[in-house]
Amino acid sequence: MASEKDNDANINLIKDLRPKLRKLIEVEFVLDYLSFLDNEQKDLIRTKIRETGNIRAVDLLIDTIIRINPHPEGWFREFVDALSAGGCKHAAIYVEDPPSPSVEAANDYCVRLIELLAPSLLNMKTTDVCHACYAKEILSAEDRENVLAEEQRGNMRGARELLRRIVRFPPGWFSTFLEVLKITEHCNLFKELTGDMPDAYMTEANGSEVLGVQMDVNVGSQANEHSMVEEGPVRAEEISDHPEQESPEDLYNGQEEVEKRQPKNILDLPKSDITDAAEGNKKADIVLRDYQMAVAKPALEGKNIIICLPTGSGKTRVAVYITKEHLDNRRREGRPGKVVVLVNKVPLVEQHYSTEFWKFLKHKYKVERVSGDSQLKISFSEIVQKNDIIICTAQILENFLERPHSGDDDGILLSDLSLIVIDECHHTQKGGVYNHIMIRYLKQKHKNIKLKKEQKATVDIPQILGLTASPGVGGAKKMDKAEEHILRICANLDAYKLMTGDLGDQKNEPHKNIATAEERKEDPFGDVIKGIMNAIHTHADLNPTCDLGTQNYEQWVVQKEQNAAKEENQKVRVCAEHLRQYNEALYQSNTIRMSDAFSFLDKYFDEELKKKVAPEGEEAIVKTDTERFLFTLFNDNKGKLQDLAKKPQYENNSLSKLRTKILQEFTSREKARGIIFTKTRRSAIALAQWVQENSKFQEVGVKACHVIGGGDQSVVKPMTAAEQKDVLNKFRNAEVNLLIATTVAEEGLDIAECNFVIRYCLVTNEIAMIQARGRGRAEDSSYTLVAGEGSGVAERESVNEYREKMMSKAIDKVKKLDQEEYEKKILEFQYQSIMEERVQATKKKHKELKKESPSKVKFSCRSCNKPVCSGEHIEIIEKMHRVNVKPQFRELFIQRENTSLAERLLDYDTNGFIACKECGQRWGSVMIYRGIECPCLDVKNFLVTYEEKKKNVKKWTDLGIQFSAFDYAEYARSMAESSDDDEPM
Repeated sequence: MASEKDNDANINLIKDLRPKLRKLIEVEFVLDYLSFLDNEQKDLIRTKIRETGNIRAVDLLIDTIIRINPHPEGWFREFVDALSAGGCKHAAIYVEDPPSPSVEAANDYCVRLIELLAPSLLNMKTTDVCHACYAKEILSAEDRENVLAEEQRGNMRGARELLRRIVRFPPGWFSTFLEVLKITEHCNLFKELTGDMPDAYMTEANGSEVLGVQMDVNVGSQANEHSMVEEGPVRAEEISDHPEQESPEDLYNGQEEVEKRQPKNILDLPKSDITDAAEGNKKADIVLRDYQMAVAKPALEGKNIIICLPTGSGKTRVAVYITKEHLDNRRREGRPGKVVVLVNKVPLVEQHYSTEFWKFLKHKYKVERVSGDSQLKISFSEIVQKNDIIICTAQILENFLERPHSGDDDGILLSDLSLIVIDECHHTQKGGVYNHIMIRYLKQKHKNIKLKKEQKATVDIPQILGLTASPGVGGAKKMDKAEEHILRICANLDAYKLMTGDLGDQKNEPHKNIATAEERKEDPFGDVIKGIMNAIHTHADLNPTCDLGTQNYEQWVVQKEQNAAKEENQKVRVCAEHLRQYNEALYQSNTIRMSDAFSFLDKYFDEELKKKVAPEGEEAIVKTDTERFLFTLFNDNKGKLQDLAKKPQYENNSLSKLRTKILQEFTSREKARGIIFTKTRRSAIALAQWVQENSKFQEVGVKACHVIGGGDQSVVKPMTAAEQKDVLNKFRNAEVNLLIATTVAEEGLDIAECNFVIRYCLVTNEIAMIQARGRGRAEDSSYTLVAGEGSGVAERESVNEYREKMMSKAIDKVKKLDQEEYEKKILEFQYQSIMEERVQATKKKHKELKKESPSKVKFSCRSCNKPVCSGEHIEIIEKMHRVNVKPQFRELFIQRENTSLAERLLDYDTNGFIACKECGQRWGSVMIYRGIECPCLDVKNFLVTYEEKKKNVKKWTDLGIQFSAFDYAEYARSMAESSDDDEPM
């Protein structure tokens, strides 16, 4: 065990080395390897990186390590190992075995030379140099990945990142870098770095000491030529004109003056702070094109507007510019400014933060982002108070706007905000969260009009800026209804004007075509499935009114299942559930491979059989006659389906059309990059596997990956925000060049320019069509719809094209309205919205006043109708998880392991699932809440009886019953009292 004396020596060593470590440590990568720091400490350090840069974060890391009391055993060894594993090998060597003064001085000369000659070095062929540096081991795999990611955004950006990373390697990196420049044929750069240095100098195993003599001369001569950068570029934060910005906290105990005397290091700045040294280290400028400035003009005058520009035309950049001007004006006027940017998808929070708002405005304003995935430990109200610009999901703002009205201290008022930016604002419609926020705004606006007439003080309301690529027509079939739809959106956003722009030469419309696949001449696989379905129809005495394998059939069978559950007709209910799975398999066999459809069915029956297997030591779960019939029916046909799935001659023609289209795109272009949009998560995953397993695609360089949604609403495992981000980064960096996505990627997400977009057997509405087509932003791009003959997909696409034209005409009509007439119509719609909201609020209030006793609600198993519990036995955790911890309830279910545990951010975790002891029907999950095992119920798995009426309820919120809060302390006390554990404490 390390002695206290050793600990003190190690701490003093770190203190002494602080000035050097500040230059050599990349905190973000080291943190992951430090287990002796807790998550809260790591979060604070990561926040420091975002707010003030890497150097200040290193200070905080060192201070945090120094203050630990007591230090855990082995902490110093772990710190050294973390430096090495995190790509900071030079720092690790420095801490463990500092180099000699001569080697250190020579290395400093090399770093300084790279800084001085950065303007020339930025013209290197970054990709070639990066790969060579990696091969020569002066870049790690992670370094290479980050350099190539930056290079995608511009060669100079990649070069800066490369230079910033190689100088962190141990002495010897410089001679290796010179060798790399020779290998990659950068003779001019090699000569500029070495002058007339003989080749003999280059052959030293560790040339840094030898180079030091020559470097002294070179640096001196270069200094005269580059006197403007002799002291190093000034950090953007140091020239900020933000008077309210707090000066960075002095975290490094007396090292401030040391730092001031040392020349600033351009390569120590955060990567997004580094600007071209040849341009004098200007801040990142926001430059708008003419059409962008034209649509922004009314907003710059303080008016509410909707900006309607195509996907990829820079709407968000316009919003950043308006935000900057808004805050600048507020500051000049001596008024506080607070901007909230609202998005409707979690991935968009990080996207808008890192690529737009933080990137351009961080030098002058404090920018932060918050979403359901956020790890920030402080409340949203505090984040709003401490920052100038907050990017968040709309639901978070709505939650906190409710709090002041409900009596909570911790909340936000609309008057706290000076500008609200609403992304994808076409969602500001009745029932949506955007509209809930805007109804508050409209009510206060009209209240202000009344207060003004009464000569009373009004309440401040924020400016509104809406962004959309397409407001749509709301399903309108006639022009007047389309115009009304657009006017309603304008009214909901209180827009002074709807602004559209003429992109001129900037407009890039992809070529459109429809590839129609002929119907199969033979479909023996589908015929077997239809035969099974008809046998089930006969067994359950069901008579479908629509074609098998269609969406209409699915709706019909779902209704049959729900009615059968209410009528306690188990025969029809179970048959309907199986028919739904066969219908899904038919759809899959018509869009993806027959083998995928077979695997889906096989997995379903395997899971159903597992439900009937009781845990060891318990009675077996009895199968009903209907269940035995259904299992036998599948087993009798399983072999036949499996054999047919292996015969490619029977595959659907839509898949053949898709294959031809992909090969055509990748063989006719030098560098192809495309997206395929498909309907379901299963089809996205299956199509990605199909491409990956097909050698023809590999021969033409296709690298495919899928991206699907994050909501856990289906049996397919959802993608986390981090997984989505990883795939999109790979697509951006060309590690993946074919993205297969559900509609999650149609709207909003920042996806790299594509040569082609394919919608595969998928048509929704005109908004989705415009958004998907807008992904084809590269020159000479194409947009293709692959549709099966007779599927109706091509016809629905034609309807969408008609609606798009109708939308354009309706927008023109709205824009041409006389301003007085426009405002009159807007006012009428606003009053209508306010009145409708009041009616809904009154209904809700009356419903809450009734406060029915939970004891009036009864729950029974959806499958076997066995009575389970009463509402009075159910309690609620964290205002969302309904649990039943009563001893009698535990006698009714069996518990099984959950093989796919979901990561949670709250103080609970799932530990398995519970199922009916009688029939195996799944009821919910087992949740570990603060050390207590709580059976958590999913209402859709039960039949609900309320006021003597049986109901199918999908969500607990649809039930409208208030359950009592879970009393943790009381339950823990009763558990302790009933414990038989007599061991001494």
